[in-house]
Amino acid sequence: MSQNWLITPSSRPDRGLDIVRIVVALVLSVHSITRIIGGDVSGFGEFLGSIGFPLGVALAWLITLSTLASSVALVVGRLVIPACICHMVILVMGIFLDHMHDGWFVVGGGRNGMEYSVVLIACLFAVLWSYWPRKQ
Repeated sequence: MSQNWLITPSSRPDRGLDIVRIVVALVLSVHSITRIIGGDVSGFGEFLGSIGFPLGVALAWLITLSTLASSVALVVGRLVIPACICHMVILVMGIFLDHMHDGWFVVGGGRNGMEYSVVLIACLFAVLWSYWPRKQ
C-alpha cells in the first residue's frame, strides 16, 4: 500500500531539525574560520572601531571566537540554546550595523542585503524553540 506523501504528517521532525542545526552551524562557522585564516579579524575590528565600538579588534576577536564556539556547540548538540542565542544576537547586530542599509536582497534585486541573515535567524529560532525546556 502506498502512502500519500502529500498529506502525511512528519514522522521525524527531530531529525529534520538536526539537519538544520548542523548545516546552519557549519555555514556560520565558515565566517569565523575564513576570518581567522585570512587574517581579517583586525580588518573587522577596524570596521567596528570606525562605527564607534571601543576596542574594535578585541571585540572582533570576541565575536569571531564566539561564533566559532557556538557553531561547534551546535554541531555536537551541546549548549544549543545559548549557542542559538549567541548566533542570533550577532546576526541581528549585523543586520542593523551593515546589511539593513543595503535593503532586503543579497543578490538579484540588490546586493549585501539582509535576507540571508533573516533566514539563518529563522532556522536558529526553530532549533532554539525545539530545544527550549517544556513545562511538565
